[in-house]
Amino acid sequence: MIGILLGPAQQQTQSTSPLVTLMPFLLLGLVLYFIMIRPQRRRMQQQQSVIHSLEVGDEVLTIGGIFGTIRFVDEESDELTLEVAPGTTLRIIRSAVARKVTEDEPLDEDPEEEDEQAGPAEGGDAADEKGPWSDEGGTGEEK
Repeated sequence: MIGILLGPAQQQTQSTSPLVTLMPFLLLGLVLYFIMIRPQRRRMQQQQSVIHSLEVGDEVLTIGGIFGTIRFVDEESDELTLEVAPGTTLRIIRSAVARKVTEDEPLDEDPEEEDEQAGPAEGGDAADEKGPWSDEGGTGEEK
């Protein structure tokens, strides 16, 4: 009896291909690969090439934010000796180097900070210069 009732229901359902069902997930994985994984691999390869090209006399920045000049390279243990100040040296491993510091690149300049230091644009009023929470900034209250 139950077989008679379920028989027509099973015949009416359409079977979709498993490939069609998985297609959105496959596309999502492909997009994820090209947006996140591939650029990260490229950055890692560039970082590895920088680390392996370090020589005595290179000025570097460590991942801890310390600037120094390489004074000794131990190839066997992958250790570097950095001079961070005259007479002050640190012993670090190669992978602790974030990047080489060159004369061409600005170290402390941030484009956003330059815009803020330039002052208000022409046509700005006193409220822009003083800030929104300043007593003198034109908050609209009468004194």
